[in-house]
Amino acid sequence: MSDIVLEGRNLTKHFKAARGRGTVHAVDDVSLALRSGTASALVGESGCGKSTVARLLAQVYPPTSGQVLLRGRKVTGFREYRRQVQLIFQDPFASLNPFHRVRYHLARPLRLHGHARSAAHEKELVAELLERVSLTPVEQFMDKLPHELSGGQRQRVAIARALAVRPVALIADEPVSMLDVSIRLGVLRLLETLAAESGLALLYITHDIASARYFAEDITVMYAGRLIESGPSEALTQSPRHPYTQLLLDSAPDPARHSAPVPRLGARGEPPSLIAPPGGCRFHPRCPVAMPVCAGEVPGRTVLGADRWTHCWQAEARPTSVPGG
Repeated sequence: MSDIVLEGRNLTKHFKAARGRGTVHAVDDVSLALRSGTASALVGESGCGKSTVARLLAQVYPPTSGQVLLRGRKVTGFREYRRQVQLIFQDPFASLNPFHRVRYHLARPLRLHGHARSAAHEKELVAELLERVSLTPVEQFMDKLPHELSGGQRQRVAIARALAVRPVALIADEPVSMLDVSIRLGVLRLLETLAAESGLALLYITHDIASARYFAEDITVMYAGRLIESGPSEALTQSPRHPYTQLLLDSAPDPARHSAPVPRLGARGEPPSLIAPPGGCRFHPRCPVAMPVCAGEVPGRTVLGADRWTHCWQAEARPTSVPGG
């Protein structure tokens, strides 16, 4: 097993709702561990709390409770922490200053963290960063403004900027959702290569479980602020144990279904309000196989095999081993 680089333990984040309408339970009791050289995925629909988890791990938000550990230690110096843990945002255009050229975006973190010894060395390091993210020939990109780049090129600049400070963990929050379908795979392959070659601990946050299966070694599924299932990507997608995970897989494009239809679950209603989340399992109002206990008690963790678990009363009632798990 690779070493754990970044860990969130029992993270909870509540926000005050606008105009005093209550408290938003954005994240409740979330624990995640990221390992060096490993790409992990956090999957769930919009509004489930994925981006809040990303900001908690990056220390953009302070947790309401719980703690974030870097190499097993509590966070103290925030400047050093943010050098080691970098966040890539969903919108590459909004994350880059439109008035500054690519050279500036990459040179500034090098200067701030003392990596460049001279102007010539700084230019050399900027060129190396552009080469690492496959923006070549580098001379054509150094002096371009963000609006002169395509969406995929802008995201590659954002990735290069994150790499400039030499982090140990990279959190990519929906990094390809705003890009054309034709260039998403290239950006994901770039992130995968960087994680493997640089030993980065990488968290890929997405609503697309199909891309998570392709890209990540393990997947954790989130619903309405809570984690509900986790395991190695192949085992989880081939044999999901939580009804919500099954629904996510049913909604993902799969050419094999045209030739071999499979039974599909049908969800009821809409995602719950996080100001007044339902009791028990938060998925139970929509769950097509809910039992009476689901509404009254929060399900505990059912271990399904090596590195596989779920929070579901159905799994607890019928525990089985998972092939390959």
